[in-house]
Amino acid sequence: MLRHVAVFSWLPEATDQQKQLAAAELATLPPLMDGLVSYQFGHDERLVQGNADFAIVADFDNAAAYFAYRDHPAHVDVAKRAIQPITRQRMTVQFEI
Repeated sequence: MLRHVAVFSWLPEATDQQKQLAAAELATLPPLMDGLVSYQFGHDERLVQGNADFAIVADFDNAAAYFAYRDHPAHVDVAKRAIQPITRQRMTVQFEI
């Protein structure tokens, strides 16, 4: 199984409405993805200063399922429309679990 973690820091000018839209749009993706085992995301709880603002943790059956998610037109659309416009920094990692 493969785990994908994406961590985002939003632009200072990103509005609460934009942040909520990003989460709402991400919530539409799981039913569209074959090989997706688990999909969790959320806003940072602000317990530790300096944390990123938002994270996604997704588990896939294998690397092929991850690549299908990464390249899926719905995912690409959500990223371009709702996430990239408010992103200051993005970091990702994929690892076997």
